[in-house]
Amino acid sequence: MKSRVLSCLLSLATTLAFAADDGFTPLFDGRTMTGWRNPYEWGTIQVVNGEIHLTGEKKFFVVTEKTYGDFVFEGDILLPPGKANSGFMFRAHVQPNKVFGYQAEVDGDENRKWSGGLYDEGRRMWFISPVKGDKESEAAFRARAGDAFKRNDWNTYRITCQGKRLKIEINGVVTTDVEDATDASGVIAIQHHGEKGATYKFRNLRIKELK
Repeated sequence: MKSRVLSCLLSLATTLAFAADDGFTPLFDGRTMTGWRNPYEWGTIQVVNGEIHLTGEKKFFVVTEKTYGDFVFEGDILLPPGKANSGFMFRAHVQPNKVFGYQAEVDGDENRKWSGGLYDEGRRMWFISPVKGDKESEAAFRARAGDAFKRNDWNTYRITCQGKRLKIEINGVVTTDVEDATDASGVIAIQHHGEKGATYKFRNLRIKELK
């Protein structure tokens, strides 16, 4: 009898675990780059053991073929050793050899510690979280976000866009929660910053569209 009750409880726990993930759609199948493209004339993409590996000698982004408006996005990233910088683009825009728009910062500088900040790639740059050059804004950002990112480990990003509200979390810590109405929809993208010989790794990319 006890074993039957235990079995039922385990089954319920499993069901609840799956329910918690309900509504998320994988953006990466772990085997191919179906649903993604490289809009640049350079950059190398490989799928290795369920991970996306990006290498190159100049900065480039790999973008989704589909655009998204309101959503919750999740993804893991591992930066290479040494000088490194990356980001998850969202509601972004694509032109030949160019991607611009919102970016959730992945900062490899252990002194600056701006991972989880909101960068406007190709436009306003550090305009809000933090405001570059504003000492009070920079200090406030480090106070809430500075220890969330683990430099030599995998980090999980969660980006929520709903209307004007843009929220970025790293490993469960809210690093940015602001409003901005510049872009209502666009692609998701992952970045290689251009360091020769460096491999940027991504995994567990998924999205839940919000109605």
